[in-house]
Amino acid sequence: MDRGVLSVPGGVLHYQVRGAGPLLLISQSGEGDADRSTDLVEQLAGDYRVITYDRRGLSRSRLDSPERGATLVEHADDVHRLVTALGDGPVLMLGCSLGAVIGLHAAVRHPGLIHTLIAHEPVAPRLLPGQERGRHEGELAELQELYRQGGLGTVLPEIARTLGIDPAGADAEPGLTPQPMDAQRVANFDYFIRHDFTAIIHDTLDTDAVKASGTRIVPAFGRTTPRTVFDYRCAQSLAEIVGREAVEFPGGHNGNTSHPRAYAARLREVLAEVG
Repeated sequence: MDRGVLSVPGGVLHYQVRGAGPLLLISQSGEGDADRSTDLVEQLAGDYRVITYDRRGLSRSRLDSPERGATLVEHADDVHRLVTALGDGPVLMLGCSLGAVIGLHAAVRHPGLIHTLIAHEPVAPRLLPGQERGRHEGELAELQELYRQGGLGTVLPEIARTLGIDPAGADAEPGLTPQPMDAQRVANFDYFIRHDFTAIIHDTLDTDAVKASGTRIVPAFGRTTPRTVFDYRCAQSLAEIVGREAVEFPGGHNGNTSHPRAYAARLREVLAEVG
């Protein structure tokens, strides 16, 4: 595995590269850093050259002003910088949850950067009709306030409920790399809830521009994700916008970490189907 840092406006990004083949960038969900999907990367490294990274504000990516937070546009520009520094030509991208929204912004802002984007359950109220959008933006703001008042232990069950996540991971594959709730992960959750929630609430994603982008966008959803939660609704709405049927992946919202073997197999299938 190759590790490195990349200077970006306002800070430094940590990244990791593993494997050989077509370049595949994975943009993580939630508090996830470059190590979050290590089991998935292990399954993919035989077929792809996989890039993972610590998003702005997380783990080893240092910011000059961490208290300021970052917009989704800044996150998308970081994807462009990583791909430009490490790649050659259009790349494949898997974006999970927040990572999927970052991928949509990158596709709009940087034509020709991403050949195919698998957008797994994008947490993007902007994809939804106005009244529904406002309701879910308010829901995210309420979760932020709950975190400020009660801390991580209080808000995590509500985040899981909102996104349809099974916190027990009852049907997860065996032998997964542990993801303990250590001090670094707690700090990542703090940044994610305080700052990235705000970026989502104030998102400026242009759905017409998404539709017109030259990137092949494949909306995706988890097999066990409840059909009533808004991240599933976002995947289906994105499918309507881009005129492509959403595809099912193993597991739920976090299937990339709970079902890495089956998820990797499905990812290969989908990428082969779309060329």
